[in-house]
Amino acid sequence: MPRGGTILGAANRGNPYARKVVRDGQEITIDVSDEIVRGIREQKLDALLVLGGDGTLHIAHELAMKGVPVIGVPKTIDNDIGGTEITFGFDTALNIATEALDRLHTTAESHHRAMVVELMGRDAGFIALNAGVSGGADVILIPEIPFKFESVMAKVRERAERGRKFSLLAVSEGAKPKGGGQIFSRKGDEVYVPRPGGIGQVVAEYIEDRGFRSRVTVLGHVQRGGTPTAFDRWLATRYGAAAVRLAARGGFDRMVALQRGEITDIALDEAVAKPKRVNLNGDAVITARNIGISFGDE
Repeated sequence: MPRGGTILGAANRGNPYARKVVRDGQEITIDVSDEIVRGIREQKLDALLVLGGDGTLHIAHELAMKGVPVIGVPKTIDNDIGGTEITFGFDTALNIATEALDRLHTTAESHHRAMVVELMGRDAGFIALNAGVSGGADVILIPEIPFKFESVMAKVRERAERGRKFSLLAVSEGAKPKGGGQIFSRKGDEVYVPRPGGIGQVVAEYIEDRGFRSRVTVLGHVQRGGTPTAFDRWLATRYGAAAVRLAARGGFDRMVALQRGEITDIALDEAVAKPKRVNLNGDAVITARNIGISFGDE
């Protein structure tokens, strides 16, 4: 229970439909999914429980289409899986991000700095939004709301004019300026997905260039490990038990999910059909605006 992270030894580059190998001195990409299917049958597995996010569950569904008895379990800190209210791993990452904002708040206030915290989440802003509200951020930048640098700067200036000579900014790694694109620390190819990162530094430099001292903290993989929260332990246990019950009754090519506080299950193709994103008209965004947080769009 107290161990977090991918303790099963999982990797984020094990797509059997796109594996890089070297043949005759050339690097090529091959499909080894049939080998996976043969291995599952040779092992006489009753079911394959696949724990992961969007990419992993897409692979799980494709294996199910080949006849593999697959059940999905939504596990990602990004909380971007459709059909479920929350994925396990998200709450732990959220708590770590909130604690980081709490700690940086002290330094920001004492040193009169604009503290920019870049948080994970890829194309979904759930971590930045929830941590930003919980951690008292003044500005929250998320992928779902393209921002204007001038609007971000306006919030920092407004606080300074009111005697609040520091600001706290929670920036999702996938955030992008209006009219511009995301910034990536690694480009993607047929095997590796692009890795977002660097927007926090861009925002901090913009603020610095306009006369306000700023610092950037990239929380990175700190959000992905450590001791899980009680909520994540509780949710993961419920998901795991439900997945086994689902397997026992032959409910394959499905994913366990949390809906209205209860554990249920949905078709895997439904779960991966459309990634979940922050609802811009939902109460979370409305509440953040109500309490004066800027999303850099006004």
